[in-house]
Amino acid sequence: MATPTEEMKTELNFRRYEEGDTEWDDWSEKIFREDTSYKCPTYIHKTPPCQGSCPSGEDIRGWLAIGRGQEKPPEGVDRDEYMFRRSTDANPFPSMMGRVCPAPCQDGCNRNDVEDYVGINAVEMYIGDTAIANDYRFTAGPDTGKKVAVIGGGPAGMAAAYQLRRKGHSVTLYDENEGLGGMMRYGIPGYRIPRDKLDHELQRIVDMGVELRMKTRVGRDVTAEEVEKEHDAVLWALGCGKGRGLPVPGWEDTPNCVAGVAFLKAFNEGRMKVTADKVICVGGGDTSIDVVSVARRLGHVKQANPTDRPELVVHDGYVAHDAAVTAAAQGSDVTLTSLFGKHEMMAAEHEVTDATTEGVTILDGVMPLEVIKGEDGRATALRVCDCTMDGMKPIPVEGTERVLEADLIVAAIGQGGDMSGLEPLDNGRGLIDSDKFYQVPGKPGNFVAGDIVRPHLLTTAIGQASIAADSIDHYLNHQELAKRPKVDVHHFDLLNKLHEAGLDPEGFDSKEDDLRGTDSAKFAVHNFEDRSEQEVIPSSDLFLGHFSFTPRNKRAEEVPSAEEVLGHFHERLQPFSEEQMVSETKRCMSCGMCFECDNCVIFCPQDAVFRVKKNTSTTGRYVDTDYNKCIGCHICSDVCPTGYIQMGLGE
Repeated sequence: MATPTEEMKTELNFRRYEEGDTEWDDWSEKIFREDTSYKCPTYIHKTPPCQGSCPSGEDIRGWLAIGRGQEKPPEGVDRDEYMFRRSTDANPFPSMMGRVCPAPCQDGCNRNDVEDYVGINAVEMYIGDTAIANDYRFTAGPDTGKKVAVIGGGPAGMAAAYQLRRKGHSVTLYDENEGLGGMMRYGIPGYRIPRDKLDHELQRIVDMGVELRMKTRVGRDVTAEEVEKEHDAVLWALGCGKGRGLPVPGWEDTPNCVAGVAFLKAFNEGRMKVTADKVICVGGGDTSIDVVSVARRLGHVKQANPTDRPELVVHDGYVAHDAAVTAAAQGSDVTLTSLFGKHEMMAAEHEVTDATTEGVTILDGVMPLEVIKGEDGRATALRVCDCTMDGMKPIPVEGTERVLEADLIVAAIGQGGDMSGLEPLDNGRGLIDSDKFYQVPGKPGNFVAGDIVRPHLLTTAIGQASIAADSIDHYLNHQELAKRPKVDVHHFDLLNKLHEAGLDPEGFDSKEDDLRGTDSAKFAVHNFEDRSEQEVIPSSDLFLGHFSFTPRNKRAEEVPSAEEVLGHFHERLQPFSEEQMVSETKRCMSCGMCFECDNCVIFCPQDAVFRVKKNTSTTGRYVDTDYNKCIGCHICSDVCPTGYIQMGLGE
């Protein structure tokens, strides 16, 4: 599953003692033993697993700390704007991602080992919606005189345009559609992504000075060679709008067998207003869930004209249903089949649950065998059987074959790119090859990001775009591409924070300054080490016993029942109030970063640990240690809830 179970846990998961432990901890003995170790506390910054699990690489711990009031914004910036700035350093779509991202960050959250994850998505939605309400804007960097072409206006292309404009490069964006957004607009229905909020987040990027060339397909309306000639670099962010058909007999050239992405595009463009009586979708991922949920909302018309058949709207691209047909719509019988069991399906668990509530029949552990056609050449049914999985290969179970009647069969089993006119870039699989810097191998000045590299999550495309923008910047400045960090995300930087607070370290003069005794030197940051680019901190490094049972604040959802779903296009998710947002941010355990609990100060038996003076304190610099008093007893490390303190000095 893409997200943990929605059933709220009702008891703490943390156990101080595991099976097999036979001895009680004895801190008094440890004090007298460990004072010979010569180890004193060092403050080690590591990446929290939420951020390490986020394909966009957002500084999640950072904006949660701002939300709860621990990290203070600079003068003249309010809390909500500061959260927005920290969030959008990596991802310019907080309102959209807060709604539809399947939240691998929440899967990785260390709080799962206490009781339940932090509702990161819900807080991000608050950030995005508040930013829209307050009309926060982006600012472009100083003009570099360099021109970059971005091919594709989906999440990867728009995120790349945003990052490139921040660096000061001119951006011309080409897109074959009438509207920006790619899969966010044409692949996800409006009750999940409200179009007014999507438009605002896209326009905020355009307003940075992005030149648009809409309804222009590179490879058809303009050649790739012409684009390359006009620009200093090209980023290919084409997306994958071409669905795969079912690999079973009877699928090819059957009119009422359609791809999931084409089905959703016809709906999202407003052309398809009703569907068929009996709809079967084969899939198990997020696209298939959207297909069946849309089909349940649209319903069908009993006495439909042949020209109103949904497949004609899907295939043609110009034909559209008359709005009047919706008045006679009745509910559709909608079935989703998946090779995997419900708990192994790729779709987010809450989306599967919602679809079931809305009246979708889900047949899991089922594989398609054959499309059965009538005399007119149209599909009338799908032959299926139960299956088991050998890795990604389905194994049919003998004696379980059966026939499912269907008026429309939709395949949502994968996607590819449309590479017509761009054949030199095609790797033979309808995708574009990429190296680790998101360069196109063998084509200097050409870069790639998003689904056209490998279809995955929206947040994955956004993360790739950020790295690609860095690579383009290096290329345009004739700089060698540096090795990417092992943990390649947007890290908190203590030096940047000190600069923001006006506390920059002094310069170091090798002739005048002594490297000994740097604990009192103004050119050094005392006993701090940044390992965030190499290490993600696990829950085993935290003192989980510090945290009490605190139920997660859940967003309210408006999920219609099977009886209410027809014509129900209201948004499902309801936003957090400010009070809910603050309450949820306080559940963050700030893994790998001090959150100013004072445990180390209170429990130090030697008074060696002390608070830094308020006028020199920042995030990450709340406490310090007097090594003349420290006896290496390890207590401060033991009671640190966030794993920020390690006994390292002296090794």
